[in-house]
Amino acid sequence: MLVSLISWIFHKMGWRIEGELPPIDKYILIAAPHTSNWDFIIAVMAKFIVREDIHFLGKHQLFIPPWGWLFRALGGSPVNRNKNNNLVETAVHEFDVRNAYKLALAPEGTRSAVTRWKTGFYHIAQKANVPIVCIGLDFKNKAIIIQSPFEASGQMNDDMNLILDFFRSVNGKYPKVIPDFFDTENR
Repeated sequence: MLVSLISWIFHKMGWRIEGELPPIDKYILIAAPHTSNWDFIIAVMAKFIVREDIHFLGKHQLFIPPWGWLFRALGGSPVNRNKNNNLVETAVHEFDVRNAYKLALAPEGTRSAVTRWKTGFYHIAQKANVPIVCIGLDFKNKAIIIQSPFEASGQMNDDMNLILDFFRSVNGKYPKVIPDFFDTENR
């Protein structure tokens, strides 16, 4: 009943889902561009519609009362961005100890414009030996665009440039520039 209601609202708002999540037990999703609080709402609606148990990391302030219980129930885990939490190793551990685990992250790490994306998702994918699935939140076309999964090759610059190419065609709620080139050598 809840899924039907969410699906009806999602479609009534004019949204659609293009593509399908892979029928595998473990992968990391990167969702972008992240420009608005609406990104989370639309993504959670899509999560219900596709009926997948997808987890996410969010800033720890979201997990305090009165709404903390809701974010946890939706699959969230708090992250204190002011501390070095060794998130890559923690996420890799979750992939190792679970039979099924799907983790969604925003590579920008914030709704604000950035010149560099965070690379943690790439390191998690490599160390956990799981594929990466790119999810575009396209507000202009009201579409959640799901790209086919791919394996990190170990050539991060090449892989990241392919990822960025996909996201350049996706329009966030508030336009912001996707980095033109990703270069791990020049941080």
